[in-house]
Amino acid sequence: MSTTLRMEIGDVLLDADLVVAPDGAGLVIFAHGSGSGRASPRNRMVAEVLQRAGFATLLFDLLTIAEQREDAVTGALRFDIPLLGERLIGAIDWAGKQPQIGALPIGLFGASTGAAAALVAAAARPQAVFAVVSRGGRPDLAAGSLPRVAAPTLLVVGGDDDQVIVLNRRAAARLRAPHAVEIVPGATHLFAEPGTLERVAELARDWFVAHCPA
Repeated sequence: MSTTLRMEIGDVLLDADLVVAPDGAGLVIFAHGSGSGRASPRNRMVAEVLQRAGFATLLFDLLTIAEQREDAVTGALRFDIPLLGERLIGAIDWAGKQPQIGALPIGLFGASTGAAAALVAAAARPQAVFAVVSRGGRPDLAAGSLPRVAAPTLLVVGGDDDQVIVLNRRAAARLRAPHAVEIVPGATHLFAEPGTLERVAELARDWFVAHCPA
């Protein structure tokens, strides 16, 4: 069942799309990347794979409409990791209060700067978050939170995204939680090459299935 709704996070309302799976094993909350939103076709494709595996999914805009307009001009808010992390923590807390999904363990899927927000949130809510997956992420932007992340973390990077590979490997060295760095051959930063995004979805699905407490 798919529902479009607005979440009250702090003093803002954020648009969200929630898909609830019957007898779902867990809920995966998505944090989109730089300049993107809940309509990201890449995240939606991954979400569909997770839904078929029995997970509920929540895709939401980390910024309000006014903030999105501001960010489109300045590009600043997409790199405001404390703000994005706070919004994601708010989404975790919101989910925990909802009748349909409140009892589900939570996984986080972050892309680009959204991956940094996911790691900040995982460090802040260790009892709620069972696993984290990053796609082409910037975990280095969450450097202060990395040692406090308790959830098993998978960092997926394109094989042709050289600089981001370096940043992910450096970040992985700071993680104390179980973790892995997975390189997808032939993929650039957005995984636009044939078959590469499908590989990301498979890796994410398998990681969440393997670590979901249900």
